[in-house]
Amino acid sequence: MPPRRPDPAKVRTALDAQLAALGEPPFTGPDTALLTACVAAVLRVYDGGGEPLRDAARFAVRHLLDELVARAPGRTVEVRVPPYAAVQCVEGPRHTRGTPPNVIETDPRTWLELATGRASWQSALTAGRIAASGSRADLSAYLPLR
Repeated sequence: MPPRRPDPAKVRTALDAQLAALGEPPFTGPDTALLTACVAAVLRVYDGGGEPLRDAARFAVRHLLDELVARAPGRTVEVRVPPYAAVQCVEGPRHTRGTPPNVIETDPRTWLELATGRASWQSALTAGRIAASGSRADLSAYLPLR
């Protein structure tokens, strides 16, 4: 199933609010660049030691999870980034009931850093920033996404 496309007007509103909180002007680029700009803005907030606005962080996390699903389609591994989203990806035996055998959970900041190449899978795992269980719970072959 293809990822659901977020409403560009809602993404722009969330992005502009985040940019305003950063003291930056509103986004003037095309709708096709909204989600990428949202990821960049949220990472700038984290870089500054702050917490991003909820809607901006949600759009950024969801966008990069959707990219992961496009790169690694399947239903073998569940990737959870609470409180924003969870997806299933990676080819292999399909999970249908109960707790999935292959689960990865991380916080939004770590997910954004992994997906954009700011952090490596192994370093985040070693630092305890990722909880991974199951024989297929390793996304290092798919990351970074950019």
